[in-house]
Amino acid sequence: MMKTETGETLQLFVPPTVSLMKFIVFFLWLITGPAGSASRELTVQTGGSVVIPCYYDRKYTEHRKYWCFHANSVYVYCTILAYANETKGRVSVMDHPDQSFFTVTMRNLQREDTGSYWCAEEIGGKLQRDETEKLHLKVQSAPDVSVMNSSVSGREGDNVSVQCFYTSGYQDKPKQWCRYKDQSCYTVGRTDTSQNSSVQISDDGRSSFTVLMTGLRLNDSGWYFCSAGNLQVSVHLTVTAVVTTDEFDKNGNSNTTSISKEQQNKHYGYLEVWIPAVVLFLLLVTVVGLSAVKLRKKNNINNTQTTEVNRDGDSDAGNGVCSSPAVAENDVTYSSVTIRPKTKAFSLVSAEDEVTYSSVHKQ
Repeated sequence: MMKTETGETLQLFVPPTVSLMKFIVFFLWLITGPAGSASRELTVQTGGSVVIPCYYDRKYTEHRKYWCFHANSVYVYCTILAYANETKGRVSVMDHPDQSFFTVTMRNLQREDTGSYWCAEEIGGKLQRDETEKLHLKVQSAPDVSVMNSSVSGREGDNVSVQCFYTSGYQDKPKQWCRYKDQSCYTVGRTDTSQNSSVQISDDGRSSFTVLMTGLRLNDSGWYFCSAGNLQVSVHLTVTAVVTTDEFDKNGNSNTTSISKEQQNKHYGYLEVWIPAVVLFLLLVTVVGLSAVKLRKKNNINNTQTTEVNRDGDSDAGNGVCSSPAVAENDVTYSSVTIRPKTKAFSLVSAEDEVTYSSVHKQ
């Protein structure tokens, strides 16, 4: 198989010397295309988008991945549309090495996009064959197989349902619900997957079948596809964890409440918004309060100083002192006051005269 990129042709496998048997094997490989994986066929509506998961062996985690296309699967070369973790035009490829798969997103698909594609991991140099998985994509105005929602979610322990639609030509075809990761499939009826969960598929026989998964577990998350005959359509399932909290009523009885991890994250998100807002509000109130107290103290000090000045002015006015500093010096008249001692009262008896006192007795 050869791959082309921006006009350059790269040969993946060309043995330098081959025996007759090797040549026959190589010739058969050229005719049938790359081996090593089964071909799957997907349908998508014209103008729509599709997300395709490509799983690979863990030993290829560090290898380069790419998405390749050719309109006719008979050919043994293809054109690389995009490498992992890049977007080119309407195609995006994103690698998830921790889960050993990469996803290909194709947007605004048209009829000319119908053709063969390959999920591929580069193994080595140009003379080495890459690890590939082939699939065929069919773009239709009315897809033969489709789903209402290509992405569904549920809480751990809950149930989730997926409705898959098919056209009249697929009424008698076998219907399946499969998981990409391990290729485990469930057919019409009820299949127990564990003691706690099960998959039940019911077909109305006319245009749709419904997949019901009960008792969801966290490891049920991943990529699935529903199929009718050889046509598939991808569906991604997300299972969120449930956090159990204990609440106590007035009688001291414990009530266990379960909330999903998504709800808990949403609650924490609200707290992350409200807590800083409340702290900022309290800080603002504190600053305003301190400013008001400081302003009030300043006003009290000014009032006290004004009162003392008024009192001093009144006192000076009572003492006959002019309180106005603007009195001119020429307007003041100065005078001298001499204080003399009071004169003694005139006495008829001189201090020098002798006074004779006598007593008169009446008999």
